[in-house]
Amino acid sequence: MDTSDHDRLLILDFGSQVTQLIARRLRELNVYCEIHPFNAVTDDFLKAFAPKAVIFSGGPASVFAEGAPMPPASVFELGVPILGICYGQQVMMHCLGGHVERGKGTAEFGRAYVTPGGTKLDLLEGWFETDREQVWMSHGDHVSKIAPGFEVYGTSPNAPFAVTADVNRHFYAVQFHPEVHHTPNGARLYENFVRIAGFKGDWTMGAYREEAIARIREQVGSEKVICALSGGVDSSVAAILLHEAIGDQLTCVFVDHGLLRKNEADEVVTMFREHYNLPLIHADEADLFLGELEGVSDPETKRKIIGRLFIDVFQKHADEIDGVKFLAQGTLYPDVIESVSFSGGPSVTIKSHHNVGGLPEKMGLSLVEPLRELFKDEVRALGRELGLPPSFIGRHPFPGPGLAIRCPGEITREKLDILREADAVYIDQIRRHGLYDEIWQAFAAILPVRTVGVMGDHRTYDYACALRAVTSVDGMTADYYPFSHEFLGETATRIINEVPGINRVTYDITSKPPGTIEWE
Repeated sequence: MDTSDHDRLLILDFGSQVTQLIARRLRELNVYCEIHPFNAVTDDFLKAFAPKAVIFSGGPASVFAEGAPMPPASVFELGVPILGICYGQQVMMHCLGGHVERGKGTAEFGRAYVTPGGTKLDLLEGWFETDREQVWMSHGDHVSKIAPGFEVYGTSPNAPFAVTADVNRHFYAVQFHPEVHHTPNGARLYENFVRIAGFKGDWTMGAYREEAIARIREQVGSEKVICALSGGVDSSVAAILLHEAIGDQLTCVFVDHGLLRKNEADEVVTMFREHYNLPLIHADEADLFLGELEGVSDPETKRKIIGRLFIDVFQKHADEIDGVKFLAQGTLYPDVIESVSFSGGPSVTIKSHHNVGGLPEKMGLSLVEPLRELFKDEVRALGRELGLPPSFIGRHPFPGPGLAIRCPGEITREKLDILREADAVYIDQIRRHGLYDEIWQAFAAILPVRTVGVMGDHRTYDYACALRAVTSVDGMTADYYPFSHEFLGETATRIINEVPGINRVTYDITSKPPGTIEWE
């Protein structure tokens, strides 16, 4: 995507686990930014990228280590504002004539409090309305002497230079992490920084939509494109955007593997065929998938079978379309970031939300990835811009293998039918109580055991199900949702009364880690 018409902010990544959060905070301010590993940013890159401001991320290294990550010297000569965070502060001081010392009892990890020092600073406008600000620290080394031209504007018990700045050059450095939610006023700090840098805040989904459409048309021309449509938010938004750009040159292939939720296939097909009039192949392959999964209990074997069959089925139907030259994928910006190792080591494989990994090479197709600059929340915003229904945009994540990983043990049609009904009742309960949008992901799993029960004075011997609901920011960590006992009791009663085949309901209160969100 050509972003040269936007003010651009460059984030130099020194390996922090939360660098993506910096970018998300900036995107929320309608500022276009990109994350690039420190060792990929050359003088030529800086000249071509022409950033309006630069942020140095945190990182696990020490400036004392051999081969410690360093920014290019020319970044300080750009004449643009720079903000250094944690290791970014230390490396800035190190490069500009200050001094950094090893921990020696001054390390800080976790919640800390910064108090103001010196005169007022434009970066801290809106801070210190009380006598201190809560921040999140995570550092061993610390700055012991600030560089010439810098002054101190905030201190903490173990970081006497918690906030420093050279206001003449608009160089700012903080020892804490303003991007994490444990620094409650951190968003205001970023807002002040981009205001100081003069950003117009012109990175909007309306603008992105028009630019993306133009870029798709330029890349594709008059050629045909196929898109693997899973029914999830990412692939759906990509499909609608592509259809708006190239119309009937696009054909979507929806592989129905028989492992979807209740009425899901009908809802997806109806929405895309009737509401959007989008060319769609509905590949009903439930018999094929369930036949090959028969008798299989190992979860990894299940996943491999489903992935292999998905590729085979997708290619079979794609071959029916003459002249296809492009494959569309819903790759997001986090996938792109994760494919680049900041340390220069081997790149990890970009994970495909739509299970089409390997298809471009196998089929000899070029990739179209219209969402590769966007975070998940931006994809949802683009979906709203494109007119997708709010109920669809806000759907909880659903795994590619579908109900296969919510059915531990052997998969049978009977168990899948029971699971679909139990899951539908559970989600209906969550919606009735107005809790759906508070939860990251919620689902039912059917357990590979039967339990004894009593219903209507008769003995039953039916399946048990487990309910799962978690809160999360990004799915990397999660905690169980604290339903009331009244809600759980009401839901269990409904499931047992309305779903033949289940006589016992449990609630999973495991966090991630040590557990995972899904059961398999």
